[in-house]
This record gives sequence, structure tokens and C-alpha cells, in this order.
Amino acid sequence: MRPLRIATRRSALALWQAEHVAARLRDLHPGIEIELLPLSTRGDEILDRSLAAIGGKGLFLKELELALLDGRADLAVHSAKDVPTELDAPFVLAAILERESPFDALVTRDGSDLDSLRIGARVGTSSLRRQLQLRAVRPDIEIMELRGNVNSRLARVESCDVDAAILACAGLERLGFGDRIAERLVAPDWIPAAAQGALAIEARADDAEIAALVAPLVHAPTHLCVMAERALTRALEGSCQVPIAAYAHFVGANLQLQGWVGSRSTGESIRATALAAVSDVRSAAALGAVVSDSLLAQGARKLLDEG
Repeated sequence: MRPLRIATRRSALALWQAEHVAARLRDLHPGIEIELLPLSTRGDEILDRSLAAIGGKGLFLKELELALLDGRADLAVHSAKDVPTELDAPFVLAAILERESPFDALVTRDGSDLDSLRIGARVGTSSLRRQLQLRAVRPDIEIMELRGNVNSRLARVESCDVDAAILACAGLERLGFGDRIAERLVAPDWIPAAAQGALAIEARADDAEIAALVAPLVHAPTHLCVMAERALTRALEGSCQVPIAAYAHFVGANLQLQGWVGSRSTGESIRATALAAVSDVRSAAALGAVVSDSLLAQGARKLLDEG
């Protein structure tokens, strides 16, 4: 049999993630041959503008999806937070792996935390969600657009181009940069992006063989958390072009979902939280709907439309 081919972006983090999935599959299926198919995406190539300005996180998927369609690849590995809440009909999320830290991290040169940064410090991030949450706690800070791979963002901190940067804890830890985390920005004070920290495997919807192959990688608790978060975001028509955050975690036998929406124009934000017994995708989606309805009742649509 020909080798199993995994489509991935070319960044160091994306390659680590694809290699991680490959290693897990080799453990599960001894003797399987696996090859990576590294591809460049528009999201990786256009670095002088924010994702919101060039069309959103879906730009990280299209080239990989084309490889799935034309048979060059059998599956694709993504950071789950980069996957749009609505996939095109030929594709399906075949597996959500166990999530690592879902939270954001502040990286500074000297280890200073957010409260200790100098007045007017320059902090790099291109995420609208991160920008608004940052302004809420430190309105004096100057926000700098910062895109590119993890290494290039860290280099800009080291070169004094910015005083600090906000990245995902999971990405830093996967690449061995966990010691660069000066502060973990955690819930409930700071809400991460929906599905942050989880890996997703995308495949063709009609490929039952691949679905069976990756099924053992599914981590049921993470899957339910991610489905609740994505349901909330989908109900609000969320993408990287609007500032929405969602974080679900189990509290005993129940799932708690926290949602947050901000306004780009005023900096105003609203929050909602709900707790429910969740045992399958349908009940996870229902929890997402409860929290999104609560946000909408508080005026979320107005905040989102202001941008």
C-alpha cells in the first residue's frame, strides 16, 4: 500500500503538529507508512496585513483542502482554532485530539508580567480578541500588529521591536519555548479563542477508511468542549474578523461554557456563562446555543456589528 499522506502547513509549529499525529498513528497502527506533504497557504504568505483584512483563518486551510480533493493527501492536520465553524461539504473533522493548554501567554524579554510592563509598552498581537482584552486591563499599552510564525514573533520581542507579545501557550510549549512564558492569561479573566490548544484532523467526508484509521485519536472530553465552543462561535457568525472568545471545561460531570464578545470601536465587552450536563455533540451544541443566546440578549449583535 502507498504511504498515508498528511497535508500540513510549512511552519515549524504546523510540522510539529503533523509529526505528532503521524507518531500517534504509527503507535496505533504498527507498520503503517506515513509521509508529510508540507504546503504554503495564503495565510502564511501574506504577513503585512491582519487576517481580518485578508479574509480570515480559512486562508490557512484552502491549499490543504485542495490536496485532499485531488488525492495528493489523505488527511490534513490543523490547529483546531484555525478551522472555520462551517466546513465545505466534501470535508469533515474526523478527529479532535486531546487539548493541551487552551490559554494565551504573555512573552516578555525580562519575564515581566502584564501588570509590570512599563506605561506605554508596545505589545504585539494581530488578534482582535487579544487586543480588546489587553486594552481592557492595560489601556495605556500600544498594540503592534504582529504576525508570522512563533520563532519570528519571539525574535521581535528579543530585538526590542516590541516589549512583549501574546501567543498561545500550547504553541510555545509544543516547540520547546514554555520557559518563555512570563504569564499565563487564564479564564475567567482572559478568555481564549474557541478550540485553542486542540489539534484537528480534517478528511474527505466520504473516506470511511481514514475515519476508521484516526478514530482512536479522538479525545471525547476535548471533542465535546470544542464542539460547544464552535457552536457558540457559529451562532454569532464568528471568525477572526470579529472579537469572540469561548472556553469550555468540565466541572465534575457537567460542562461549563464561558463566552465573551467585544466591540472594536468602543472596547466594550459582554460575557455569559452556562453549565449543563453534556454527553454528546448535540448537547454540546445546545450548550453553545444557550450561551450565544445569552450574549445576544445582552447586546452582542450590536457590538459585533459596530466593527
